[in-house]
Amino acid sequence: VVALINNLSPDAVAKSVERIAAQIDKAQMIVFPGGFSGGDEPDGSGKFITAFFRNPRMAEAVTTLLKDRDGLILGICNGFQALIKLGLVPYGRIIDTDADCPTLTFNTIGRHQSMLVRTMIVSDNSPWLKNCAVGDIHTVPVSHGEGRFVCPDELLKTLIDNGQIATQYVDLSGSPTMDQRFNPNGSTLAVEGILSPDGRVFGKMGHSERSGRNLYKNVDGAKFQPIFENGVAYFA
Repeated sequence: VVALINNLSPDAVAKSVERIAAQIDKAQMIVFPGGFSGGDEPDGSGKFITAFFRNPRMAEAVTTLLKDRDGLILGICNGFQALIKLGLVPYGRIIDTDADCPTLTFNTIGRHQSMLVRTMIVSDNSPWLKNCAVGDIHTVPVSHGEGRFVCPDELLKTLIDNGQIATQYVDLSGSPTMDQRFNPNGSTLAVEGILSPDGRVFGKMGHSERSGRNLYKNVDGAKFQPIFENGVAYFA
């Protein structure tokens, strides 16, 4: 089910809240896509998604999905931004975030980056990564201006210890790197994606959905990352 939000008036927003919350009440997963539907401005669509999902009715629906129905949530690119701003990654719940929380900010290059990158699975502690193995490398496209993951050192150590760093940008030798040719935004520790503590919420920058036959001709590497299939299989 594709959920469409009408924000032309306060009444339209209120009706969208009730309609989409009711859809979540009957759903098994939520997927926040990338894109610039909320405007190509600082925080992009992530800012709009976050404001919408902080509505008490929406927050309740998300909490029930995760706590009572063992549901899954995925966010890609701007969707990843929304998950971080809501606290769903890395905390697994909607919280009031502050300066002690991780964030996604402007690329170190100071402009939008659109390219193919190599990302490596470094934790399979997630239903989304069930049929992926630690060490698998996938070539995925990125397209963002604010994809640089930054995180306080103490929290970063906790994420490492808990296996919540899911994917990293790697170079041609398969090593995590800060080299801009392979880590296009300058993310701390070359982080491309992170998980909630139980792995059921996954946020990542690379557009794993932009995969299909006859795309990316003459490009080496495995370009199919089966996270969507894994999510569906979780409920089979």
